[in-house]
Amino acid sequence: MKNWLIRNAELVNEGTRRVADVRLRDGRIQTIAGGLEERADESVVDATGQWLLPGMIDDQVHFREPGLEHKADFATESRAAVAGGITSYMEMPNSKPTTTTLDALEDKYARAAAKSLANHAFYLGATNDNLDVIRSLDPRSACGIKIFMGASTGNMLVDNPYTLDAIFREAPTIVVTHCEDTPTIDANLARERERYGNAIPVERHPYIRSREACLKSSNLAVELARRHGTRLHILHITTADELALFSPGPLRGKRITAETCVHFLQFAEGDYAKLGNQIKCNPAIKSESDRQAIVAALREGRIDVLATDHAPHTIEEKSLPYDQAPSGLPLVQFALQCALEQVFDGAIPLERIVESVTHAPAELFQVKNRGYLREGYFADLVLVDPRKPHTVRREEVLSRCGWSPFEGHTFRSSITSTWVNGEHAWDGERINEAVRGMRLEFDR
Repeated sequence: MKNWLIRNAELVNEGTRRVADVRLRDGRIQTIAGGLEERADESVVDATGQWLLPGMIDDQVHFREPGLEHKADFATESRAAVAGGITSYMEMPNSKPTTTTLDALEDKYARAAAKSLANHAFYLGATNDNLDVIRSLDPRSACGIKIFMGASTGNMLVDNPYTLDAIFREAPTIVVTHCEDTPTIDANLARERERYGNAIPVERHPYIRSREACLKSSNLAVELARRHGTRLHILHITTADELALFSPGPLRGKRITAETCVHFLQFAEGDYAKLGNQIKCNPAIKSESDRQAIVAALREGRIDVLATDHAPHTIEEKSLPYDQAPSGLPLVQFALQCALEQVFDGAIPLERIVESVTHAPAELFQVKNRGYLREGYFADLVLVDPRKPHTVRREEVLSRCGWSPFEGHTFRSSITSTWVNGEHAWDGERINEAVRGMRLEFDR
């Protein structure tokens, strides 16, 4: 392992910005100070004019392994992630087979240890009949327990009221939820079929996966969490209607928190006309007023975490008619750049973006020794050049699916380096294939 000295970077960390040098040794941040002297065994990076951030911790990805490797796997998607400044990820359980047993959970860790370039953790998925598995979970062996409270990708809908109540009552660790009410969605879809037959326009997606479906399910999750004192985190908020369920301000001390995703900051209903099924996702991208409300909620800390919900499908799958095309977007490679557009627009301060993609997920999931620029912490770092625009091209996409909804879009920054556990995983042009991430540890 090489040692590194990063000179003259503008460190963005814990609500502050300052120019300093950072020394990386043995996989950790050894020293943060000004004017550090170069040592003979160090590689030196001059980061003058660039932002040095803690590596992004993405609390919601679908890397498709095992069972759906024609779309993605831990090797391909972790490469895309580190090229985008994501150094740690938490992966969802709706693979094939689903991650709903302890053996399946450990199988994913073994697969990732062999091929993932980024640090990793996995959710245990809830079903209507695995309550005993959830009860037996060691809280340090999974990032959380995932409940699909609405049918999405995969067959993991938990709609048994007794099971839902019991999971919220007895969960040994944080519960994270996908909140959409399936009966509402089914009724909406039936009405659209009556109107359009088998030719439903994709523009109807936000009315099928409607705001009413989101709000009804989120209300139920919050009600259950309050009844049982559950630590609840609701994923991918898409509507202004749901925001009243959450409190603004710092994350510390909250029992109920919220996350949204970068595509809900970038896209709105009008973009379906151009991008079609490429931006079909569950829950759906909704109106421009919802987008603006989500930006404001992220700024004020009402939404605590910003993630991706990276969910790749092949372009052939996405080219099918609306009711056959799967939901989900590939996002990890350009997610941080997308988030930083809010800084350039003056909508969200840089310090708040950093908090939402690094500090907040580290605190929320009690990740050990990551998520901050601190001496002694693992050297998970990303260097961003805010003066170097980057136009996304299909040929540079590293996800196995081979396309991006951002193609042709010019971001106003570039990811020039990513370090994972002190190893230089991305130099702005190439991936270091020798890097391997670590299993995330949790202080629980």
